Amino acid sequence: MEAKAIANFVRVSPRKAAQMTDLIRGKNVVEALTLLKFSTKAAGKIVTKVLKSAVANTKQKNIQKLTVKDAYVGYGPTMKRMRAMAMGRGATIRKRTAHITIVVAD
Repeated sequence: MEAKAIANFVRVSPRKAAQMTDLIRGKNVVEALTLLKFSTKAAGKIVTKVLKSAVANTKQKNIQKLTVKDAYVGYGPTMKRMRAMAMGRGATIRKRTAHITIVVAD
């Protein structure tokens, strides 16, 4: 059985979130949760929530049998902000968003 969880418009850089999804892809769910728990990156907490949601979507009691079949990150819309700079100029600040998808299967 296969289950999927998607987190859209997450306020984290897609590149940073992709590091975490690359870390857990193909691993057992228990091992993936352990890796994410001890990760020092902020995106690890977000990916953990999505992984737990995917596990809950399976409605399976035994999570030892589940593996992370697929985990990927897509680019979301970028929020653009301005910051005042010297001599009356303005610099653009790009606040990136991501769409995180995790698929678990037994």
